[in-house]
Amino acid sequence: MIQNQKTIQKEVSLSGVGLHTGNEVTMTFKPAPVNHGYAFVRVDLEGLPVVEASVNYVVSTQRGTNLEKKGVQINTSEHVLSAAYALGIDNLIIEVNAPEPPIMDGSSKYFIEALEEAGIEEQDAEIEEYIVKEIISYKDETTGSEIILMPADEYQVTTIVDFGTKILGTQNASINSLTEFKEEIAAARTFSFLHEIEMLLDNDLIKGGDLNNAIVYVDKEISPQTIEKLKRAFNKKEIHVNANGILDNLTLRWTNEAARHKLLDVIGDLALVGTRIRGKIIANKPGHMVNTAFAKKLAKIIKTEKRNKIPYFDLSLPPLMDIHKIMEVLPHRPPFLLIDRIIELSDKHVVGMKNVTMNENFFVGHFPEAPVMPGVLQVEAMAQCGGVLVLSTVPDPENYLTYFMKMDNVKFKQKVLPGDTLIFSCELITPIRRGICHMQAYAYANNKLVAEAQLMAQIAKK
Repeated sequence: MIQNQKTIQKEVSLSGVGLHTGNEVTMTFKPAPVNHGYAFVRVDLEGLPVVEASVNYVVSTQRGTNLEKKGVQINTSEHVLSAAYALGIDNLIIEVNAPEPPIMDGSSKYFIEALEEAGIEEQDAEIEEYIVKEIISYKDETTGSEIILMPADEYQVTTIVDFGTKILGTQNASINSLTEFKEEIAAARTFSFLHEIEMLLDNDLIKGGDLNNAIVYVDKEISPQTIEKLKRAFNKKEIHVNANGILDNLTLRWTNEAARHKLLDVIGDLALVGTRIRGKIIANKPGHMVNTAFAKKLAKIIKTEKRNKIPYFDLSLPPLMDIHKIMEVLPHRPPFLLIDRIIELSDKHVVGMKNVTMNENFFVGHFPEAPVMPGVLQVEAMAQCGGVLVLSTVPDPENYLTYFMKMDNVKFKQKVLPGDTLIFSCELITPIRRGICHMQAYAYANNKLVAEAQLMAQIAKK
C-alpha cells in the first residue's frame, strides 16, 4: 500500500545535558518539507551549518554514532533518529545548540513524547521505501557481530546481545512492527560496564552522566577507590551494587533492557540509510560500528538499484488476469499471444509477464545453435500489454482489434534466453483518447532492463 511522507505539525523544544560534555543542551524539532529527510542544524555556530543524517557523514562510532560535515560535528545521534524513524516521521529539522543532543534518561522516551506533542501530519508526496527481495548481510570477522536483512511484510527487528559476561549473559529483544516501539523499546536506557565507566571517567568523557541515564553493569571487583571515584562523578553520598549486579539508584525497566536498547540503537543507526525499509533485521551482537558498516552497504545497494530502475513485483501472488482472462480481452492467439499474465492494471499503467521457454516456435530459426528471443517480439509483447490497458477502457473488448501505430527510442540492453521470466511495465505518456494509447514501455529479466521503447497503438472495431 502506498504511503505518504510525514513531518511534524509544529516546532517543539526540550532541554537536558550532553552525556559526554555535561553542557546544557536545547534541542528543537521543526517541520521539514517533502524529500528533506532528517538534518541537524547547529544553531550555536555561525552560519547555522547543517549536518544531514546520512551514513556518509559517520566519522566515529565510539560511545555513539557521531557525524561530521565540513568540520561540524553531531555526536550520539542514534537515540533521536530512532524516535523519529519509529514514529514514521520522514522529514525533520533538528536544531541543537551543542555538538550532541541531550542524553535525557539515556533512552528515546522523551524524544518520542516531544515529537508526539508536536503532532504528526501527512505530506503530499509518497515515501521512498526499499522492499527487501533477497538476504543482505554484513559480518565483522573480528568481533563476530553480524547483521542480516531478509524479506518481510514490514519493518521488523531482532537483536541478540552477548558480551561474554555472566552479569549480563545472553539477551534478545524483538519487535514485529514499529508500532510496538513506543511501548516496548523507547524507554530502554543506554548501558555500560564498570570497566568502561572507569576509563571514561579517567578521560573526562562523561561529564553529563549520572545513575539515571545509564545502566552500569558491575563486571569486576569494585574497589574502595572506584567507589569514591563514582561518588564524586555522580555526586552521590553512597554508591552500592544491587543484587542483580548493577549500580544502585536505578531499577531495570525490563530484565532484557540491554537488548532492547541495542534494538533502539539499530533502528537509529539504520535511519542514516535515508530510505524506509520493508524487511526483517536480525542483529547478532550489534554495535554502532557494525550497524553503520551495514548501513553503508545497504545504502550502496539501494543507490545501485535506483540507478538501474529495476521495479519489484511479487510473482508469487495470484495474477490479476491469467491467460484465460487475457484471451477474453486481447484478439491475439497462440503462437502470437506473447503475454501469460497481467500482474497490475490501472487507468494509467499495466504490468504483464511472459515465461520464455525453449518450446517457443521462434527459437527453431532464431537461432538453432544459440536461441535468443527476437527483439521485435519483445516489443510486440510490450505492445500487447498496452493493448490490455487500452482495451480495459471499453465495455466490449472482444469486439475490438489493436493496431500498432509507431515506435520510438527502441533500445535492447540484454539478450532474452530460454528460461527467462520477462516482466513488462508500461505507463501512459498521454491520456488515452479515441482509442489511442501512447506509452513508455520497459521489459525486465533477471533483475536487469532488457528492452525499452515508446509505443503507440490504436484499437478499432472489428
